[in-house]
Amino acid sequence: MGYAGVQIVAVALTVIGLVGSIVCCALPKWRESSFTGSNIVTAQVQQEGLWMSCVVQSTGQMQCKKYDSMLILATDLQAARAMVVISCMLSVLGMLVAFASSDFTTCMQNESAKGKIILAAGVIIIVSGLLILIPVSWSANTAIRAFYNPLVAQKMELGASIFIGWGAALLLIVGGGLLCCFRSKGGDGNYSAQYYSKNQPASAPNKNYV
Repeated sequence: MGYAGVQIVAVALTVIGLVGSIVCCALPKWRESSFTGSNIVTAQVQQEGLWMSCVVQSTGQMQCKKYDSMLILATDLQAARAMVVISCMLSVLGMLVAFASSDFTTCMQNESAKGKIILAAGVIIIVSGLLILIPVSWSANTAIRAFYNPLVAQKMELGASIFIGWGAALLLIVGGGLLCCFRSKGGDGNYSAQYYSKNQPASAPNKNYV
């Protein structure tokens, strides 16, 4: 598989990672109420996300409410809001730059600049993956520490958004790494040499002798 094929795979991984980041950001399933201890039998499941909290009844009815203020959120969720949104924006930017400077497109004609630009795209995509990896890991650590804290009455478990965020971060980091490793190297060997044969007869001088 040439550079163009690897770059297609990298862009595809970036697109899937971007979709996962958007789903992770939108779903209100960062934390879910636990059914351990005295909460084995419950008629409600509480879910917390970045933008709203929801309550799911045992009948399947779901009621959601947006947060009245960002300041009522926990510190990890406040940071996650900004970092996940920035991650999605950087993913889009890196994907567009990679698509424009890749070998399977003709958007850029300057071959010598393709390698540097696609390297920058790979770095941007890796940074976007790290920006979503940090908040989901931070939120997971906070939920796990609170779960094993005996002073916390309401136990919360990891929601589906945490695992989706981990998967999206992995895809973005792998996609950006592939772009950095398999970038085009145009302009490195584009110098053409002219060779002259030693046996070529010398041209006679164009002079008229009297």
